Amino acid sequence: MRNIAAVLAWSIVLVLLCSCPALAAQTAPAQAPSSQDIQKLADAQRWTDIVALLAPLPSRSADLDFHYGSALAHLKRWSDAELELQAGRRLAPADPRFPIELAGIAFQQKNYPHAAHLLRQAVKLAPHDAYTNDFLATVYFLEGNLEAALKYWNRIGKPEIAEIRTDPEPRVAPALLDHAFAFSPAATLQLQDFLATNARVRGLGIFPQYHFDLRARDDGKFDMQFRASERNGFGESKWAGLFLFLRELPFQGVDPEFYNLHHQAINFVSMFRWDAQKRRIVAQFSGPFQHGAKYRYELFTDLRNENWVLRNSFTGPAPALASLNLRYQIVALDLASYASARVRWSAGAQVSHRDFRNVEPGAVLTPDILSAGYQLKQQAQLSAVVWRVPERRFTMNAEASSQAARLWSQHDETFEQLVGSLGWRWFPQAEGDDYEMQQSFRGGRTFGQVPFDELFMLGLERDNNLPMRAHIGTRDGRKGSAPLGRNYFLASWEADKNLYGNGLITVKLGPFLDVGKITDPSTALGSQKWLWDTGAQVKFRAFGSVVAFSYGKDLRSGNNAFYVNLLQ
Repeated sequence: MRNIAAVLAWSIVLVLLCSCPALAAQTAPAQAPSSQDIQKLADAQRWTDIVALLAPLPSRSADLDFHYGSALAHLKRWSDAELELQAGRRLAPADPRFPIELAGIAFQQKNYPHAAHLLRQAVKLAPHDAYTNDFLATVYFLEGNLEAALKYWNRIGKPEIAEIRTDPEPRVAPALLDHAFAFSPAATLQLQDFLATNARVRGLGIFPQYHFDLRARDDGKFDMQFRASERNGFGESKWAGLFLFLRELPFQGVDPEFYNLHHQAINFVSMFRWDAQKRRIVAQFSGPFQHGAKYRYELFTDLRNENWVLRNSFTGPAPALASLNLRYQIVALDLASYASARVRWSAGAQVSHRDFRNVEPGAVLTPDILSAGYQLKQQAQLSAVVWRVPERRFTMNAEASSQAARLWSQHDETFEQLVGSLGWRWFPQAEGDDYEMQQSFRGGRTFGQVPFDELFMLGLERDNNLPMRAHIGTRDGRKGSAPLGRNYFLASWEADKNLYGNGLITVKLGPFLDVGKITDPSTALGSQKWLWDTGAQVKFRAFGSVVAFSYGKDLRSGNNAFYVNLLQ
Protein backbone atom coordinates (compact mmCIF):
# COMPACT_ATOMS: atom_id res chain seq x y z
CA MET A 1 0.00 0.00 0.00
CA ARG A 2 2.82 2.32 0.83
CA ASN A 3 4.37 1.63 -2.58
CA ILE A 4 1.07 2.36 -4.32
CA ALA A 5 0.68 5.68 -2.45
CA ALA A 6 4.24 6.70 -3.35
CA VAL A 7 3.64 5.91 -7.04
CA LEU A 8 0.46 8.03 -7.05
CA ALA A 9 2.24 10.96 -5.39
CA TRP A 10 5.07 10.91 -7.92
CA SER A 11 2.56 10.67 -10.76
CA ILE A 12 0.75 13.81 -9.56
CA VAL A 13 4.06 15.69 -9.28
CA LEU A 14 5.03 14.70 -12.82
CA VAL A 15 1.68 15.81 -14.22
CA LEU A 16 1.97 19.18 -12.50
CA LEU A 17 5.51 19.66 -13.76
CA CYS A 18 4.48 18.84 -17.33
CA SER A 19 1.52 21.25 -17.24
CA CYS A 20 3.55 24.30 -16.11
CA PRO A 21 4.88 25.21 -19.59
CA ALA A 22 1.34 25.02 -20.98
CA LEU A 23 0.00 27.33 -18.25
CA ALA A 24 2.85 29.74 -18.82
CA ALA A 25 2.07 29.76 -22.54
CA GLN A 26 -1.59 30.53 -21.88
CA THR A 27 -0.86 33.50 -19.56
CA ALA A 28 1.88 35.09 -21.72
CA PRO A 29 0.84 38.33 -23.46
CA ALA A 30 -0.10 38.14 -27.14
CA GLN A 31 2.67 39.17 -29.51
CA ALA A 32 1.98 42.55 -31.26
CA PRO A 33 1.82 42.28 -35.05
CA SER A 34 4.14 44.46 -37.09
CA SER A 35 3.00 47.71 -38.66
CA GLN A 36 3.78 46.26 -42.09
CA ASP A 37 1.39 43.36 -41.52
CA ILE A 38 -1.35 45.72 -40.34
CA GLN A 39 -0.76 48.01 -43.31
CA LYS A 40 -1.24 45.06 -45.69
CA LEU A 41 -4.57 44.30 -44.03
CA ALA A 42 -5.55 47.98 -44.28
CA ASP A 43 -4.69 48.04 -47.99
CA ALA A 44 -6.98 45.05 -48.41
CA GLN A 45 -9.64 46.81 -46.32
CA ARG A 46 -9.81 43.91 -43.87
CA TRP A 47 -10.97 46.08 -40.98
CA THR A 48 -12.49 43.28 -38.91
CA ASP A 49 -9.21 41.33 -39.00
CA ILE A 50 -7.28 44.42 -37.86
CA VAL A 51 -9.62 44.90 -34.90
CA ALA A 52 -9.34 41.21 -33.98
CA LEU A 53 -5.54 41.37 -34.01
CA LEU A 54 -5.12 44.65 -32.13
CA ALA A 55 -7.99 44.55 -29.61
CA PRO A 56 -6.36 41.96 -27.27
CA LEU A 57 -3.13 43.92 -26.95
CA PRO A 58 -2.79 45.52 -23.50
CA SER A 59 -0.79 48.41 -24.97
CA ARG A 60 -0.11 49.68 -28.47
CA SER A 61 2.29 52.04 -30.16
CA ALA A 62 1.05 55.30 -31.70
CA ASP A 63 1.16 53.69 -35.16
CA LEU A 64 -0.91 50.68 -34.06
CA ASP A 65 -3.35 53.00 -32.26
CA PHE A 66 -3.82 54.83 -35.54
CA HIS A 67 -4.54 51.64 -37.48
CA TYR A 68 -6.84 50.35 -34.73
CA GLY A 69 -8.80 53.61 -34.56
CA SER A 70 -9.02 53.82 -38.36
CA ALA A 71 -10.36 50.27 -38.55
CA LEU A 72 -12.99 51.04 -35.91
CA ALA A 73 -13.97 54.14 -37.86
CA HIS A 74 -14.43 52.11 -41.05
CA LEU A 75 -16.66 49.80 -39.06
CA LYS A 76 -18.63 52.94 -37.93
CA ARG A 77 -17.82 52.40 -34.30
CA TRP A 78 -17.37 56.14 -33.94
CA SER A 79 -16.98 56.48 -30.15
CA ASP A 80 -14.47 53.65 -29.85
CA ALA A 81 -12.55 54.94 -32.86
CA GLU A 82 -12.31 58.43 -31.40
CA LEU A 83 -11.02 57.10 -28.07
CA GLU A 84 -8.28 55.05 -29.74
CA LEU A 85 -7.21 57.87 -32.05
CA GLN A 86 -7.05 60.33 -29.16
CA ALA A 87 -4.87 57.85 -27.27
CA GLY A 88 -2.52 57.59 -30.22
CA ARG A 89 -2.49 61.36 -30.62
CA ARG A 90 -1.28 61.77 -27.08
CA LEU A 91 1.65 59.47 -27.90
CA ALA A 92 2.47 61.32 -31.15
CA PRO A 93 1.10 64.89 -30.98
CA ALA A 94 3.09 66.00 -34.04
CA ASP A 95 1.63 63.29 -36.31
CA PRO A 96 -0.96 64.94 -38.63
CA ARG A 97 -2.65 61.58 -39.36
CA PHE A 98 -4.54 61.68 -36.07
CA PRO A 99 -6.36 65.03 -36.48
CA ILE A 100 -7.08 64.11 -40.10
CA GLU A 101 -8.66 60.78 -39.14
CA LEU A 102 -10.58 62.41 -36.28
CA ALA A 103 -11.81 65.04 -38.73
CA GLY A 104 -13.03 62.23 -40.96
CA ILE A 105 -15.12 60.87 -38.08
CA ALA A 106 -16.59 64.33 -37.43
CA PHE A 107 -17.23 64.73 -41.16
CA GLN A 108 -19.09 61.40 -41.36
CA GLN A 109 -21.29 62.57 -38.52
CA LYS A 110 -21.85 65.91 -40.36
CA ASN A 111 -20.19 67.86 -37.57
CA TYR A 112 -18.50 70.19 -40.04
CA PRO A 113 -17.33 72.89 -37.57
CA HIS A 114 -15.45 70.29 -35.48
CA ALA A 115 -14.03 68.69 -38.62
CA ALA A 116 -12.74 72.10 -39.76
CA HIS A 117 -11.20 72.72 -36.33
CA LEU A 118 -9.29 69.42 -36.47
CA LEU A 119 -8.19 69.95 -40.06
CA ARG A 120 -6.81 73.40 -39.26
CA GLN A 121 -4.64 71.70 -36.65
CA ALA A 122 -3.53 69.16 -39.25
CA VAL A 123 -2.67 71.91 -41.73
CA LYS A 124 -0.41 73.53 -39.14
CA LEU A 125 1.45 70.21 -38.84
CA ALA A 126 1.57 69.57 -42.60
CA PRO A 127 0.90 72.89 -44.38
CA HIS A 128 1.72 71.58 -47.86
CA ASP A 129 -0.19 68.31 -47.74
CA ALA A 130 -2.56 68.28 -50.71
CA TYR A 131 -5.09 65.88 -49.18
CA THR A 132 -5.43 67.90 -45.96
CA ASN A 133 -5.85 71.22 -47.79
CA ASP A 134 -8.37 69.70 -50.16
CA PHE A 135 -10.31 68.10 -47.30
CA LEU A 136 -10.42 71.37 -45.33
CA ALA A 137 -11.51 73.35 -48.39
CA THR A 138 -14.27 70.84 -49.06
CA VAL A 139 -15.58 71.19 -45.50
CA TYR A 140 -15.72 74.98 -45.83
CA PHE A 141 -17.38 74.62 -49.22
CA LEU A 142 -20.11 72.44 -47.74
CA GLU A 143 -20.59 75.00 -44.96
CA GLY A 144 -21.14 77.72 -47.55
CA ASN A 145 -17.93 79.59 -46.66
CA LEU A 146 -16.57 80.04 -50.16
CA GLU A 147 -13.84 82.48 -49.14
CA ALA A 148 -12.27 79.98 -46.72
CA ALA A 149 -12.68 77.16 -49.24
CA LEU A 150 -10.82 79.15 -51.89
CA LYS A 151 -8.02 79.99 -49.47
CA TYR A 152 -7.12 76.32 -49.03
CA TRP A 153 -8.02 75.14 -52.53
CA ASN A 154 -5.71 77.76 -54.02
CA ARG A 155 -2.79 76.11 -52.21
CA ILE A 156 -3.19 73.05 -54.41
CA GLY A 157 -4.16 74.79 -57.66
CA LYS A 158 -7.93 74.39 -57.31
CA PRO A 159 -10.73 75.00 -58.18
CA GLU A 160 -10.75 75.21 -61.96
CA ILE A 161 -13.77 77.02 -63.40
CA ALA A 162 -15.28 75.34 -66.44
CA GLU A 163 -18.22 77.67 -67.07
CA ILE A 164 -19.78 80.86 -65.70
CA ARG A 165 -23.57 80.99 -65.68
CA THR A 166 -26.12 83.62 -64.69
CA ASP A 167 -29.59 82.86 -63.35
CA PRO A 168 -31.72 84.76 -64.07
CA GLU A 169 -30.05 86.44 -67.01
CA PRO A 170 -29.28 90.06 -65.98
CA ARG A 171 -30.43 92.94 -68.15
CA VAL A 172 -27.18 94.84 -67.66
CA ALA A 173 -24.94 94.77 -70.74
CA PRO A 174 -23.06 91.42 -70.86
CA ALA A 175 -19.78 93.17 -71.67
CA LEU A 176 -20.04 95.35 -68.56
CA LEU A 177 -20.86 92.39 -66.32
CA ASP A 178 -17.98 90.48 -67.88
CA HIS A 179 -15.64 93.35 -66.94
CA ALA A 180 -16.91 93.11 -63.37
CA PHE A 181 -15.83 89.46 -63.16
CA ALA A 182 -12.12 89.26 -62.34
CA PHE A 183 -12.08 85.51 -63.04
CA SER A 184 -12.82 83.62 -66.22
CA PRO A 185 -13.57 80.07 -67.45
CA ALA A 186 -10.78 77.53 -67.99
CA ALA A 187 -8.76 79.09 -65.16
CA THR A 188 -8.26 78.61 -61.43
CA LEU A 189 -10.53 80.75 -59.29
CA GLN A 190 -8.23 82.74 -57.01
CA LEU A 191 -9.50 84.16 -53.73
CA GLN A 192 -8.32 87.70 -54.55
CA ASP A 193 -10.10 87.57 -57.91
CA PHE A 194 -13.30 86.43 -56.22
CA LEU A 195 -13.11 89.27 -53.68
CA ALA A 196 -12.36 91.80 -56.41
CA THR A 197 -15.41 90.56 -58.31
CA ASN A 198 -17.55 91.06 -55.22
CA ALA A 199 -16.34 94.66 -54.88
CA ARG A 200 -17.00 95.48 -58.54
CA VAL A 201 -20.44 93.88 -58.65
CA ARG A 202 -21.42 95.76 -55.49
CA GLY A 203 -20.04 98.96 -56.99
CA LEU A 204 -22.38 98.73 -59.99
CA GLY A 205 -25.20 99.67 -57.61
CA ILE A 206 -27.87 97.63 -59.39
CA PHE A 207 -27.71 94.34 -57.48
CA PRO A 208 -29.20 94.79 -53.97
CA GLN A 209 -28.83 91.05 -53.39
CA TYR A 210 -26.57 88.63 -55.21
CA HIS A 211 -24.82 85.33 -54.60
CA PHE A 212 -22.07 83.26 -56.21
CA ASP A 213 -22.71 79.51 -56.25
CA LEU A 214 -19.79 77.18 -56.96
CA ARG A 215 -21.06 73.84 -58.24
CA ALA A 216 -18.95 70.71 -58.56
CA ARG A 217 -18.88 68.73 -61.81
CA ASP A 218 -18.21 65.05 -62.43
CA ASP A 219 -14.90 65.86 -64.15
CA GLY A 220 -13.45 67.49 -61.02
CA LYS A 221 -13.97 71.04 -62.28
CA PHE A 222 -16.55 73.57 -61.13
CA ASP A 223 -19.20 75.80 -62.63
CA MET A 224 -19.77 79.27 -61.19
CA GLN A 225 -23.37 80.49 -61.10
CA PHE A 226 -24.21 84.14 -60.45
CA ARG A 227 -27.69 84.60 -58.96
CA ALA A 228 -28.94 88.10 -58.30
CA SER A 229 -31.95 90.36 -58.04
CA GLU A 230 -31.43 93.34 -60.33
CA ARG A 231 -32.76 96.88 -60.17
CA ASN A 232 -33.94 98.16 -63.52
CA GLY A 233 -35.84 101.34 -64.10
CA PHE A 234 -37.62 102.26 -60.87
CA GLY A 235 -36.71 99.00 -59.13
CA GLU A 236 -36.53 95.23 -59.49
CA SER A 237 -40.34 95.07 -59.54
CA LYS A 238 -43.25 97.48 -59.31
CA TRP A 239 -43.64 96.75 -55.59
CA ALA A 240 -39.93 97.28 -54.98
CA GLY A 241 -40.03 100.53 -56.95
CA LEU A 242 -43.05 101.75 -55.00
CA PHE A 243 -41.39 100.90 -51.68
CA LEU A 244 -38.15 102.67 -52.61
CA PHE A 245 -40.07 105.74 -53.80
CA LEU A 246 -42.24 106.03 -50.68
CA ARG A 247 -39.84 104.88 -47.92
CA GLU A 248 -39.21 108.52 -46.88
CA LEU A 249 -42.91 109.40 -46.86
CA PRO A 250 -43.26 109.20 -43.03
CA PHE A 251 -40.48 111.80 -42.88
CA GLN A 252 -42.15 114.10 -45.44
CA GLY A 253 -40.02 112.99 -48.33
CA VAL A 254 -39.90 110.77 -51.41
CA ASP A 255 -36.98 109.06 -53.18
CA PRO A 256 -37.26 109.11 -56.99
CA GLU A 257 -34.73 106.58 -58.29
CA PHE A 258 -33.93 105.10 -61.68
CA TYR A 259 -31.43 102.30 -62.27
CA ASN A 260 -29.47 100.69 -65.09
CA LEU A 261 -30.12 103.31 -67.74
CA HIS A 262 -29.38 101.90 -71.23
CA HIS A 263 -28.35 98.65 -69.47
CA GLN A 264 -25.04 100.30 -68.52
CA ALA A 265 -25.42 100.46 -64.70
CA ILE A 266 -26.02 104.20 -64.96
CA ASN A 267 -28.08 105.13 -61.91
CA PHE A 268 -30.01 108.19 -60.80
CA VAL A 269 -30.81 108.39 -57.08
CA SER A 270 -32.54 111.39 -55.51
CA MET A 271 -34.46 112.56 -52.49
CA PHE A 272 -37.00 115.38 -52.19
CA ARG A 273 -38.03 116.44 -48.68
CA TRP A 274 -40.63 119.13 -48.06
CA ASP A 275 -40.34 119.28 -44.24
CA ALA A 276 -40.74 123.01 -43.44
CA GLN A 277 -37.90 122.88 -40.90
CA LYS A 278 -35.36 121.06 -43.06
CA ARG A 279 -36.14 121.17 -46.76
CA ARG A 280 -33.70 119.25 -48.91
CA ILE A 281 -33.20 118.12 -52.51
CA VAL A 282 -30.46 115.58 -53.29
CA ALA A 283 -29.60 114.15 -56.69
CA GLN A 284 -26.85 111.67 -57.54
CA PHE A 285 -25.97 110.51 -61.05
CA SER A 286 -23.37 107.75 -61.33
CA GLY A 287 -22.07 105.36 -63.94
CA PRO A 288 -19.10 103.25 -65.08
CA PHE A 289 -16.04 105.19 -66.19
CA GLN A 290 -15.00 104.35 -69.77
CA HIS A 291 -17.61 101.54 -69.90
CA GLY A 292 -15.72 99.41 -67.36
CA ALA A 293 -16.44 98.14 -63.86
CA LYS A 294 -13.16 99.10 -62.19
CA TYR A 295 -13.95 102.80 -61.87
CA ARG A 296 -17.16 104.79 -61.42
CA TYR A 297 -17.88 108.48 -61.66
CA GLU A 298 -20.47 110.33 -59.62
CA LEU A 299 -22.12 113.73 -60.08
CA PHE A 300 -23.78 114.98 -56.93
CA THR A 301 -25.85 117.98 -55.93
CA ASP A 302 -27.39 118.88 -52.57
CA LEU A 303 -29.71 121.84 -51.86
CA ARG A 304 -30.79 122.59 -48.29
CA ASN A 305 -32.90 125.12 -46.46
CA GLU A 306 -32.81 124.34 -42.74
CA ASN A 307 -33.87 125.97 -39.49
CA TRP A 308 -31.52 125.36 -36.58
CA VAL A 309 -32.07 125.94 -32.86
CA LEU A 310 -29.04 125.03 -30.75
CA ARG A 311 -29.85 123.39 -27.40
CA ASN A 312 -28.10 121.15 -24.89
CA SER A 313 -30.71 118.38 -25.10
CA PHE A 314 -33.50 117.06 -27.28
CA THR A 315 -35.81 116.65 -24.29
CA GLY A 316 -36.57 118.24 -20.92
CA PRO A 317 -35.64 121.79 -19.90
CA ALA A 318 -33.17 122.99 -22.55
CA PRO A 319 -33.45 126.70 -23.48
CA ALA A 320 -32.36 127.84 -26.92
CA LEU A 321 -28.70 128.92 -27.02
CA ALA A 322 -28.77 130.25 -30.61
CA SER A 323 -30.75 129.91 -33.84
CA LEU A 324 -30.39 130.50 -37.55
CA ASN A 325 -31.62 129.58 -41.00
CA LEU A 326 -29.06 127.87 -43.23
CA ARG A 327 -29.23 127.82 -47.02
CA TYR A 328 -26.68 125.57 -48.65
CA GLN A 329 -26.00 124.45 -52.22
CA ILE A 330 -23.33 122.05 -53.44
CA VAL A 331 -22.20 120.48 -56.72
CA ALA A 332 -19.58 117.71 -56.60
CA LEU A 333 -17.74 115.32 -58.92
CA ASP A 334 -16.06 112.13 -57.69
CA LEU A 335 -14.18 109.21 -59.20
CA ALA A 336 -14.00 105.92 -57.25
CA SER A 337 -11.88 102.83 -57.84
CA TYR A 338 -13.11 99.24 -57.48
CA ALA A 339 -10.10 97.68 -59.17
CA SER A 340 -8.73 95.90 -56.09
CA ALA A 341 -10.28 93.62 -53.51
CA ARG A 342 -8.11 94.99 -50.72
CA VAL A 343 -7.81 98.73 -51.43
CA ARG A 344 -10.40 101.23 -52.63
CA TRP A 345 -9.91 104.94 -53.24
CA SER A 346 -11.94 107.90 -54.35
CA ALA A 347 -11.09 111.49 -55.18
CA GLY A 348 -13.09 114.50 -56.21
CA ALA A 349 -13.88 118.16 -55.92
CA GLN A 350 -16.91 120.22 -54.98
CA VAL A 351 -18.12 123.77 -55.19
CA SER A 352 -20.57 125.02 -52.57
CA HIS A 353 -22.28 128.17 -51.39
CA ARG A 354 -23.90 128.97 -48.07
CA ASP A 355 -25.60 131.91 -46.41
CA PHE A 356 -27.21 132.43 -43.02
CA ARG A 357 -30.45 134.28 -42.23
CA ASN A 358 -32.51 135.07 -39.13
CA VAL A 359 -29.44 134.65 -36.96
CA GLU A 360 -29.73 134.89 -33.18
CA PRO A 361 -26.10 134.20 -32.27
CA GLY A 362 -26.28 134.12 -28.49
CA ALA A 363 -22.87 133.17 -27.08
CA VAL A 364 -22.39 130.32 -29.55
CA LEU A 365 -22.41 131.64 -33.12
CA THR A 366 -19.34 133.82 -33.61
CA PRO A 367 -18.75 135.80 -36.82
CA ASP A 368 -16.05 133.34 -37.92
CA ILE A 369 -18.37 130.35 -37.72
CA LEU A 370 -21.02 132.22 -39.73
CA SER A 371 -18.71 132.82 -42.69
CA ALA A 372 -20.86 132.79 -45.84
CA GLY A 373 -19.99 132.66 -49.52
CA TYR A 374 -18.50 130.26 -52.04
CA GLN A 375 -16.24 127.38 -51.15
CA LEU A 376 -14.00 125.10 -53.20
CA LYS A 377 -13.12 121.74 -51.66
CA GLN A 378 -10.81 118.91 -52.67
CA GLN A 379 -11.46 115.53 -51.09
CA ALA A 380 -9.75 112.13 -51.13
CA GLN A 381 -10.55 108.87 -49.41
CA LEU A 382 -8.68 105.60 -49.00
CA SER A 383 -10.12 102.41 -47.52
CA ALA A 384 -8.44 99.04 -47.12
CA VAL A 385 -9.01 95.56 -45.72
CA VAL A 386 -6.27 95.30 -43.10
CA TRP A 387 -7.11 91.84 -41.79
CA ARG A 388 -9.28 89.10 -43.20
CA VAL A 389 -9.74 85.67 -41.58
CA PRO A 390 -12.07 83.69 -43.85
CA GLU A 391 -12.08 80.66 -41.54
CA ARG A 392 -13.49 82.78 -38.71
CA ARG A 393 -15.61 84.93 -41.03
CA PHE A 394 -13.88 87.99 -39.61
CA THR A 395 -12.92 91.16 -41.50
CA MET A 396 -11.22 94.33 -40.31
CA ASN A 397 -11.28 97.50 -42.41
CA ALA A 398 -9.55 100.86 -42.11
CA GLU A 399 -10.43 104.13 -43.80
CA ALA A 400 -8.89 107.59 -43.99
CA SER A 401 -10.15 110.71 -45.73
CA SER A 402 -9.00 114.27 -46.21
CA GLN A 403 -10.93 117.39 -47.14
CA ALA A 404 -9.09 120.62 -47.90
CA ALA A 405 -11.20 123.68 -48.62
CA ARG A 406 -10.96 127.38 -49.31
CA LEU A 407 -13.85 129.67 -48.44
CA TRP A 408 -14.29 133.07 -50.06
CA SER A 409 -16.17 135.32 -47.63
CA GLN A 410 -15.33 138.66 -46.06
CA HIS A 411 -11.91 137.14 -45.35
CA ASP A 412 -10.50 134.25 -47.34
CA GLU A 413 -10.30 131.18 -45.12
CA THR A 414 -8.84 127.71 -45.52
CA PHE A 415 -9.32 124.60 -43.44
CA GLU A 416 -8.50 120.89 -43.45
CA GLN A 417 -10.52 118.01 -42.03
CA LEU A 418 -8.95 114.60 -41.43
CA VAL A 419 -11.18 111.63 -40.64
CA GLY A 420 -10.14 108.06 -39.88
CA SER A 421 -11.90 104.85 -38.90
CA LEU A 422 -11.12 101.28 -37.96
CA GLY A 423 -13.84 98.64 -37.79
CA TRP A 424 -14.42 94.91 -37.75
CA ARG A 425 -17.27 92.61 -38.65
CA TRP A 426 -17.73 89.03 -37.47
CA PHE A 427 -20.19 86.21 -38.12
CA PRO A 428 -19.67 83.85 -35.15
CA GLN A 429 -21.33 80.80 -36.70
CA ALA A 430 -19.68 78.65 -39.33
CA GLU A 431 -22.41 79.38 -41.88
CA GLY A 432 -25.30 81.76 -42.43
CA ASP A 433 -25.89 85.20 -40.93
CA ASP A 434 -28.08 84.23 -37.99
CA TYR A 435 -25.71 86.13 -35.70
CA GLU A 436 -23.59 89.14 -36.62
CA MET A 437 -21.37 91.44 -34.58
CA GLN A 438 -19.56 94.61 -35.61
CA GLN A 439 -17.66 97.46 -34.05
CA SER A 440 -16.10 100.68 -35.32
CA PHE A 441 -13.80 103.39 -33.99
CA ARG A 442 -13.99 106.75 -35.75
CA GLY A 443 -12.32 110.07 -35.22
CA GLY A 444 -12.12 113.43 -36.93
CA ARG A 445 -10.02 116.55 -36.48
CA THR A 446 -10.31 120.00 -38.02
CA PHE A 447 -7.47 122.41 -38.70
CA GLY A 448 -8.42 126.01 -39.31
CA GLN A 449 -11.72 127.84 -39.10
CA VAL A 450 -14.76 126.08 -40.60
CA PRO A 451 -18.22 127.43 -41.40
CA PHE A 452 -21.17 126.26 -39.34
CA ASP A 453 -22.33 123.59 -41.81
CA GLU A 454 -18.92 121.85 -41.72
CA LEU A 455 -19.05 121.13 -37.97
CA PHE A 456 -19.31 117.50 -36.87
CA MET A 457 -22.40 116.35 -34.98
CA LEU A 458 -22.78 113.34 -32.67
CA GLY A 459 -26.39 112.21 -32.66
CA LEU A 460 -29.29 110.60 -34.47
CA GLU A 461 -30.36 112.69 -37.44
CA ARG A 462 -31.28 111.54 -40.93
CA ASP A 463 -28.65 113.76 -42.57
CA ASN A 464 -25.90 112.77 -40.11
CA ASN A 465 -23.59 109.73 -40.23
CA LEU A 466 -22.20 109.88 -36.66
CA PRO A 467 -25.00 108.37 -34.58
CA MET A 468 -25.09 108.44 -30.79
CA ARG A 469 -28.29 106.46 -30.46
CA ALA A 470 -29.58 108.09 -27.27
CA HIS A 471 -28.98 111.65 -28.56
CA ILE A 472 -31.52 112.86 -31.11
CA GLY A 473 -30.31 115.72 -33.30
CA THR A 474 -33.68 117.45 -33.71
CA ARG A 475 -36.23 118.99 -31.39
CA ASP A 476 -39.62 120.17 -32.60
CA GLY A 477 -38.38 119.27 -36.07
CA ARG A 478 -35.41 121.65 -35.95
CA LYS A 479 -31.79 120.56 -35.97
CA GLY A 480 -29.36 121.56 -33.24
CA SER A 481 -30.12 119.44 -30.17
CA ALA A 482 -27.09 117.12 -30.51
CA PRO A 483 -23.48 118.10 -29.64
CA LEU A 484 -21.55 120.00 -32.35
CA GLY A 485 -17.82 120.61 -32.68
CA ARG A 486 -14.66 120.54 -34.76
CA ASN A 487 -13.15 117.31 -33.38
CA TYR A 488 -14.73 114.03 -32.33
CA PHE A 489 -14.23 110.41 -31.34
CA LEU A 490 -16.96 107.77 -31.66
CA ALA A 491 -16.86 104.06 -30.84
CA SER A 492 -19.90 101.96 -31.72
CA TRP A 493 -20.59 98.29 -31.07
CA GLU A 494 -23.67 96.29 -32.03
CA ALA A 495 -24.84 92.70 -32.43
CA ASP A 496 -27.73 91.34 -34.51
CA LYS A 497 -29.81 88.18 -34.30
CA ASN A 498 -32.13 87.11 -37.10
CA LEU A 499 -35.74 86.97 -35.96
CA TYR A 500 -37.42 86.34 -39.30
CA GLY A 501 -36.54 85.97 -42.95
CA ASN A 502 -38.31 84.70 -46.05
CA GLY A 503 -35.92 85.74 -48.80
CA LEU A 504 -37.64 89.08 -49.39
CA ILE A 505 -37.94 90.44 -45.85
CA THR A 506 -35.46 90.10 -42.98
CA VAL A 507 -35.95 91.22 -39.39
CA LYS A 508 -33.00 91.47 -36.97
CA LEU A 509 -32.79 92.41 -33.30
CA GLY A 510 -29.79 93.27 -31.17
CA PRO A 511 -28.15 95.48 -28.55
CA PHE A 512 -25.75 98.37 -29.13
CA LEU A 513 -23.31 100.55 -27.22
CA ASP A 514 -22.07 103.98 -28.34
CA VAL A 515 -19.25 105.91 -26.67
CA GLY A 516 -18.28 109.32 -27.95
CA LYS A 517 -16.95 112.78 -27.28
CA ILE A 518 -16.92 115.93 -29.38
CA THR A 519 -14.77 118.99 -28.67
CA ASP A 520 -14.36 122.52 -29.95
CA PRO A 521 -12.19 125.52 -29.07
CA SER A 522 -15.40 127.35 -28.23
CA THR A 523 -16.62 126.33 -24.79
CA ALA A 524 -20.20 126.84 -25.95
CA LEU A 525 -19.89 123.86 -28.33
CA GLY A 526 -18.89 120.25 -27.81
CA SER A 527 -20.12 117.58 -25.42
CA GLN A 528 -17.85 118.66 -22.53
CA LYS A 529 -17.86 115.06 -21.22
CA TRP A 530 -17.78 111.54 -22.59
CA LEU A 531 -21.17 110.30 -23.77
CA TRP A 532 -22.37 106.73 -23.12
CA ASP A 533 -25.45 105.41 -24.92
CA THR A 534 -26.82 101.87 -24.86
CA GLY A 535 -30.00 100.19 -26.00
CA ALA A 536 -31.45 97.90 -28.64
CA GLN A 537 -32.58 98.17 -32.24
CA VAL A 538 -34.71 96.26 -34.72
CA LYS A 539 -33.59 96.27 -38.36
CA PHE A 540 -36.17 95.68 -41.06
CA ARG A 541 -34.72 94.90 -44.50
CA ALA A 542 -36.78 94.82 -47.69
CA PHE A 543 -35.83 95.30 -51.35
CA GLY A 544 -32.24 96.10 -50.38
CA SER A 545 -33.23 98.96 -48.05
CA VAL A 546 -32.87 98.86 -44.24
CA VAL A 547 -35.09 100.67 -41.74
CA ALA A 548 -33.90 100.73 -38.10
CA PHE A 549 -36.15 101.18 -35.06
CA SER A 550 -33.98 101.97 -32.05
CA TYR A 551 -34.35 102.60 -28.34
CA GLY A 552 -31.39 104.23 -26.65
CA LYS A 553 -30.66 105.29 -23.09
CA ASP A 554 -28.20 108.01 -22.20
CA LEU A 555 -26.28 106.53 -19.27
CA ARG A 556 -25.10 109.98 -18.17
CA SER A 557 -28.40 111.92 -18.15
CA GLY A 558 -30.88 109.02 -18.06
CA ASN A 559 -32.73 110.31 -21.13
CA ASN A 560 -34.54 107.77 -23.33
CA ALA A 561 -34.62 108.06 -27.12
CA PHE A 562 -36.88 106.29 -29.62
CA TYR A 563 -35.98 106.78 -33.27
CA VAL A 564 -36.69 105.48 -36.76
CA ASN A 565 -33.93 105.83 -39.32
CA LEU A 566 -33.12 104.72 -42.87
CA LEU A 567 -29.72 103.04 -42.88
CA GLN A 568 -29.51 102.58 -46.65
